[in-house]
Amino acid sequence: MIAVDFDFAYFMQQVVSGLASGGVYALLALALVIIHRSTGVINFAQGEMATLSAYICWTLIAHHGWAYWPAFAATLALSFGGGVATHRIVIRPVERGSVLRIVIVTIGLLIAINGFVIWQWSGEPQQLQSPFGTDIVTIGDVAVSEHDIGTIVVALGMVLLLWAFFQLTKVGLALRASAVNPAEARLVGVRVTWMLALGWGLAATLGAVAGLLTAPIVGLDPNMMAAILIYAFAAAVLGGIDSPVGAVVGGLLLGLVLNLLTFFSQYGAFDWFSEELRLPIALLVILVVLLVRPSGVFGKPEVKRV
Repeated sequence: MIAVDFDFAYFMQQVVSGLASGGVYALLALALVIIHRSTGVINFAQGEMATLSAYICWTLIAHHGWAYWPAFAATLALSFGGGVATHRIVIRPVERGSVLRIVIVTIGLLIAINGFVIWQWSGEPQQLQSPFGTDIVTIGDVAVSEHDIGTIVVALGMVLLLWAFFQLTKVGLALRASAVNPAEARLVGVRVTWMLALGWGLAATLGAVAGLLTAPIVGLDPNMMAAILIYAFAAAVLGGIDSPVGAVVGGLLLGLVLNLLTFFSQYGAFDWFSEELRLPIALLVILVVLLVRPSGVFGKPEVKRV
């Protein structure tokens, strides 16, 4: 049972922190979903691409004297261009091959980017300062960090911008059509190959935001997104690997649940839980969902004619 001296303020602090972590998982999960919907594969290099973006932003700030937000905008632009170029140069030549072939290419891309980051910036951890500050904001009796609040705002802002892009613009509609039915999209004049490249660019941009929001918390490190990518996989699988809405809901839910498990374990409930179990629980979520409902909560089960 939970102890009587329940700390509501600390509970709400964990809720906000969980939503901030979940927002990062949601952005990276959304990037995975966009790639999967357009090419049918999982981009295992998504985390490394985000790490590279974070290092580029840090370089602009630490070595070229840029202010954070101009460096942030420039990094997103470079990440978008890098995502488009990755599809055109690396993915397009093999996209008509087997799924396994493309998966191997993305794993090779992961290794190549990780090696480049270590070669260019060494493996020593660096520090990217949070643009939101490190102060604590007190709302009533609840104390939350400015970085957590800023992370939630930026994550939700990116999700809303992406929703508006897909729902309200012709390019967004063309990209959706290319992902759902490329053959029919070509018949109405959509340049499907460029739409798929645009999808990779958008995914790289979302990953860059996730990396820039993560670096101030865990430190700038060549492997900083490894665990985050697993949480993002879990969020995408939980929500539905083809469902953008599911990716967002899955990310927020996963971040919230993991933080609340930490909170309640301190009150005697879920006393088996520890911080070391966060990653294994994410892996367990992937396994259980794939066994019980492979399409995820929001995904549509695949129907095959027999």
